[in-house]
Amino acid sequence: MAYASQTGRARTNPSDPNAHAICDRCGFRYNWIDLNWQNEWRGASLMNIRILVCRRCLDTPQEQLRAIVVPADPLPIINARVQDFAIAETNYQTITQLPVYDPTTGIPIPGTTTLVTQDGRNLATQETGPPTGLTQSAIMPLQGNVHYGVCLNLLSVTANGTTIITVTCSSPHGLSTNGQIAAEGLSNNKADGFYSVTVLGAMSFTYMTNTVIPSGSLLTATALITTASVGLPLQFDQIPQTGI
Repeated sequence: MAYASQTGRARTNPSDPNAHAICDRCGFRYNWIDLNWQNEWRGASLMNIRILVCRRCLDTPQEQLRAIVVPADPLPIINARVQDFAIAETNYQTITQLPVYDPTTGIPIPGTTTLVTQDGRNLATQETGPPTGLTQSAIMPLQGNVHYGVCLNLLSVTANGTTIITVTCSSPHGLSTNGQIAAEGLSNNKADGFYSVTVLGAMSFTYMTNTVIPSGSLLTATALITTASVGLPLQFDQIPQTGI
């Protein structure tokens, strides 16, 4: 009586025995050495999905499952030398020249070379902040027909908790915006010094200190504010209060 072979598609050779195995995909019996691992694309590389299949069941990995790797644009180079942008974007004064002095007065004469920043603004070469080393007794008393060193009749001097100081006088102060004053004897000495003013009215004005002053009255019995003219750094409209 005839019967179906139990070896399927496997070869049986007693002189050269090879193990039989079942294809994980079709279920037919093959020799184990004839089965292959099935691979599939996972991202940018092939991955063994851990099934052994016969040659007929072995699939070509599907390219649509493969990740698209876009190359660098532009292509990188080895040992690149990039620019130090922090240093490159810093303004430097690269022009040097001997100072020129007025032969009569001995006062230095500003050079005619204009230095500019990267955004086109004039570069301030002078020290910024309120002038230091000056006293009210050194104020020029007369310039042309204009008198300086005139004492103002103070009614109040108040700080609002910022850098702004407001001064109110009992009589017209005669100042104009960007005019200069000298202050001393206030209750907070950080408000003393030389400043440019912003006029609010005929009897009041403000000036800006270089630091925050706690709010409150600064007026004392010895407070003295006078008009002044101590000059300005080149290319400045007022005595600078903070660094630029």
